[in-house]
Amino acid sequence: MLKIQNLSASYTGHQVLYDVSFDVKNGEVLALIGPNGAGKSTIIRAASGVTPSTGQVRTNGDDFASLSSLQRARYMAVVPQAISLPPAFTVWETVLMGRTPYLGFLGQASRRDEELTRQALSKVNALAFIDRRVGELSGGERQRVLLARALCQSTPILLLDEPTAHLDLQYQVSLLELVRDLAHKENLAVLIALHDLNLASHYADRVALLVGGHLTAIGTPREVLTPELISHAYCLPVQVVEHPFLDGPLVLPESTR
Repeated sequence: MLKIQNLSASYTGHQVLYDVSFDVKNGEVLALIGPNGAGKSTIIRAASGVTPSTGQVRTNGDDFASLSSLQRARYMAVVPQAISLPPAFTVWETVLMGRTPYLGFLGQASRRDEELTRQALSKVNALAFIDRRVGELSGGERQRVLLARALCQSTPILLLDEPTAHLDLQYQVSLLELVRDLAHKENLAVLIALHDLNLASHYADRVALLVGGHLTAIGTPREVLTPELISHAYCLPVQVVEHPFLDGPLVLPESTR
């Protein structure tokens, strides 16, 4: 389980996150939703130690602040948003970096490390371009490589910051189906920031609604994706109806004209 307690964060003296607390259980996908600037990415960065924060991030009884970077890397893998990858590295070399926390003294990859790398590339449908340089890839291809690198890290916690950005519909669906299956079948705790409310509705077990750095609601998609909560959060009237062929709510914006 990932346990976040009283997490707060500031940028240049301006507070952007206020005492946010929630758990992500093993075998669960929890989606962070909310308007731009609500604090979704800040939670991902603060939980992973990239952004300075106050409060606690814990798992398995351990406070992440007390762990070394190597220990944290064995607990948690992160798929960041809009990261710049070294362009000269091949896809294979980049994904193999996910095994860094487990390499021996000389940093030599074992046969198992290479097999896990190949499995991760296969899961994101990236085997076809393993020999290409990262600098030659499209934005969507790079995003799939980032996910493969995180999967290769073999951690019980997975954090993803807008992983469907730059992906077309086919790969949005395949990526989120993969993430959900990994959580449910391999008992991972998955925290994912999503911009699209209807993707969150379909692929998340629970959603957490953030507004202005405050956690305003958390629960199942049906409990949180209500006209009242979403209209207030996004300052836009919406309708919420039952999806015509999927099990869950469908959020539809109303015209303001």
